[in-house]
Amino acid sequence: MAAKNKTKYIFVTGGVVSSLGKGIAAASIGLLLKSRGYSVQFQKLDPYLNVDPGTMNPFQHGEVYITADGTETDLDLGHYERFTGIETNRNSNYTAGKIYMKVISEERKGASLGDTIQVVPHITNEIKRSILSVGSDDVDFAIIEIGGTVGDIESLPFLEAIRQFSLEQGPSRSIFIHLTLVPFIAAAGELKTKPTQHSVAKLREIGIQPHILVCRTEQELDADLRGKLSLFCSIPKDAVIQCADAKSIYAVPSALAGEGVDRLVLRHFNLDITKRRMTRWEEMLRHIDEADVEVSIAVVGKYIELQDAYKSIYESLSHAAIHHGIKLKIIRVSSEDHQVVKGLGRRVAGVLVPGGFGSRGVEGKILAAKLAREKDIPYFGICMGMQVAAIEYARNVCGLKGANSLELDEETPHPVINLMESQKNVTQKGGTMRLGNYPCHLKDGSRVKALYNRRDILERHRHRFEFNNEYREAFEEKGMDLTGTCPDNDLVEVVELKDHSWYIGCQFHPEFKSSPIAPHPLFSGFLEAAKAYTLKRKNV
Repeated sequence: MAAKNKTKYIFVTGGVVSSLGKGIAAASIGLLLKSRGYSVQFQKLDPYLNVDPGTMNPFQHGEVYITADGTETDLDLGHYERFTGIETNRNSNYTAGKIYMKVISEERKGASLGDTIQVVPHITNEIKRSILSVGSDDVDFAIIEIGGTVGDIESLPFLEAIRQFSLEQGPSRSIFIHLTLVPFIAAAGELKTKPTQHSVAKLREIGIQPHILVCRTEQELDADLRGKLSLFCSIPKDAVIQCADAKSIYAVPSALAGEGVDRLVLRHFNLDITKRRMTRWEEMLRHIDEADVEVSIAVVGKYIELQDAYKSIYESLSHAAIHHGIKLKIIRVSSEDHQVVKGLGRRVAGVLVPGGFGSRGVEGKILAAKLAREKDIPYFGICMGMQVAAIEYARNVCGLKGANSLELDEETPHPVINLMESQKNVTQKGGTMRLGNYPCHLKDGSRVKALYNRRDILERHRHRFEFNNEYREAFEEKGMDLTGTCPDNDLVEVVELKDHSWYIGCQFHPEFKSSPIAPHPLFSGFLEAAKAYTLKRKNV
């Protein structure tokens, strides 16, 4: 299974514990290589048996990241895109479920020619084919992150596959980078290398010898510790890399650059070590320390207890905060706690209601939209956040008693949010939504058009229910401006209130197109309005 392209493959594995930041490390390495003029693409291989994360509970898995081509993927793809500006795609995320489904489906069609289907070679061959799918003559490096940790039973087929891949492609086509934890034991007052030694030993049992060891640590790795890890893990001393805790994830690329990770990768492949160009990134990092105004933003959602459930939302807010010199304070509010929602007017300078599914916590989101509208607090509604703004406006301004979404109340007398005709008879839950990039036409003279500074935009979607066009006239008569529509089907994409400090709801997910060096226009406008609201309140 030889690669018919020039792509080099970088495999990123993790050991000891999960949540060490393999995705951040992979994204950082991608940024460093791109800054030296090389082209990069990414892939995340996840060991779980779901076909994709689209039907998984955000409390368990975090947010579902949507690619431009409409694929529901792991949240680490968000890190890849935010750090590098490279768009991922349907080949950028494979799960064990997706791999097994393909193999079993082919067997049911008779494609196996009577073979006994086994993990080796059939599953591992399919994994290798998925890896090759991100390579091409236009991609210098494919960075492949293996989910989970070494030693997990679920990860074994993937680790076996990349071992085979390296053997088949030869040492000039692949490199292994292992991310591990070097914990600081306070009682002993020292860092401990044994967990890392065991992790690397487990990897070597499988047949993989790491070329670079990236050590997550709270303390400095001195020369003796690096030497010890080098000796016992059979890794050159200069390839034992320190990755200390950083105050911002966006400082990690600079930290790894200081350790020479990209040089090691290029040297391994005998490629030119060109000059690194990261001027915009470094300028962004300097702005982080220049924040002079604290601005409090309430994020009112139903999955608020888990940081990763709204990962891209929080990151997009931070991007805009960096751009506007804001010291951002995010107040996470459960939409089920109505008393807290009611008291937000005294505490925050902006209210953001993110997307979600199902009826739990929706009335609290509607209450948040009402509070922001009546008290002239900047409001930003995303996906369901736009829908609850419409429901609130229908009930309390348009006089449509009992207005609701058909998703939440099938008996509502005023379904201001309903299904598209093409979706009304669909019963399958997975893969039936409007997903990925769709065009949107912005109305002349609108706030949203001024923010984008263009008339036509492309934004990513993930939803099944839409604004009901039968109520457009009723909303516009009462002052809600429908300022964005999809030219393909005339569906409402953006609503806003003119006589308000800043009140915008969008059906799409702008958080998937924001980066620290290019904040999304809507998040930028929202934070700018919240900053103005904060300064105005201080001066009253």
